[in-house]
Amino acid sequence: MIDIFILYRQKQVLTAHRTVNDKMSNGDANTVHISVDSLVDFPVYCTLIDEVPPQLQRRDLTFDFKLEGSQQEQIQYALVPKTRGEYHFGQLRLLVSTSFRLVRRKVSIPQEQVVKVYPSYLKLKKFELIAFHTGHLEGGIKKTRKIGQQKEFDQIKEYVAGDDYRTINWAATARQQNLMVNHYQDEKAQQVYSLIDMGRSMKMPFNGMTLLDYAINATLVLLHIAHKKQDSVGVVSFEKKVNTFLKAGRLSRQMKLVSDQLYHLDTGFHESNMAEMSTLVRKKITHRSLLMLYTNFEHKESLERNLPYLQVLAKRHVLVVVLFENSELNDLLEEEEDTKSALYRKGLIEQFSMDKRLIAKTLNQHGIHAVLTTPENLTVDTLNKYLALKARGVI
Repeated sequence: MIDIFILYRQKQVLTAHRTVNDKMSNGDANTVHISVDSLVDFPVYCTLIDEVPPQLQRRDLTFDFKLEGSQQEQIQYALVPKTRGEYHFGQLRLLVSTSFRLVRRKVSIPQEQVVKVYPSYLKLKKFELIAFHTGHLEGGIKKTRKIGQQKEFDQIKEYVAGDDYRTINWAATARQQNLMVNHYQDEKAQQVYSLIDMGRSMKMPFNGMTLLDYAINATLVLLHIAHKKQDSVGVVSFEKKVNTFLKAGRLSRQMKLVSDQLYHLDTGFHESNMAEMSTLVRKKITHRSLLMLYTNFEHKESLERNLPYLQVLAKRHVLVVVLFENSELNDLLEEEEDTKSALYRKGLIEQFSMDKRLIAKTLNQHGIHAVLTTPENLTVDTLNKYLALKARGVI
């Protein structure tokens, strides 16, 4: 009776508040802060239960702690969402008891909140810093001699030792009575498009996320870096038909438009229509551009069926096809089993991996750049490919 009296004599025993951003980053650790304040002048023992969104499937978010009189407790933990969309946080539940530990009082604090999960924006600053200061990422690229003449006129200046004599402007030299040369700079405002396959082959899951989610996260980082390098960026998504087309642009709000386009994308159960996508790209994208196609050819027959459409795109544009390597299958090769079934399984896995490498080689033989990568290395490998092509002057 004394325990009940102490716990219930005040209308309010505790107050709590949850702090979480209005938007969360898909596939990244997002921090949640909870502060709990004691409103009584005696020590209490608390168990906090946070009602996190059901998509996260977290049943272990309980925190036990002790509060002295009028003390505050700070709690911090991380959530890693695996899908994009709206996440609904519920109430904060607290079970409070005194030092007697005979009775526990339940305190429910309304903290309902809707949070939108967007493609992985937390990685943007990290990759931007590395790409602009080192020119490459982990496993980076090597500097190569530029090919082609992707240059635009900048100004006419006086000749100094070391300038290319082929750039001498003879008309300006005659007027100024001094040797003058044309000065050029790297061409800007080149177009970079991400072509995202939303077909059933992109529904395959890895570490709780689909291949489409990995492709969207990589797209956001790649286009952000390209936009910072003053290139025009755009997005095309397709499945049975073309889903979205965002024309390449350099406006300051272009990345917000890109993020809005990527937020609602989801995989379907149909086979992707490369023919319709190829037709739309040829009609809508008339300027020579870099096309990063995220898809997943599982076997050679699928590539042979779609190769003619890819060749048409490669004639007008720089086409890079990004393929996914099944890292989970490769892990099975490390298992040491001598049974017949294990040997047969390993043989199938090796054949599957060999087919993937053969697909990439076939694409290269037809003048199409190929990137064969694992989902976890997708962002680094695609960004390195973009930086390498940029360094060589291919785009």
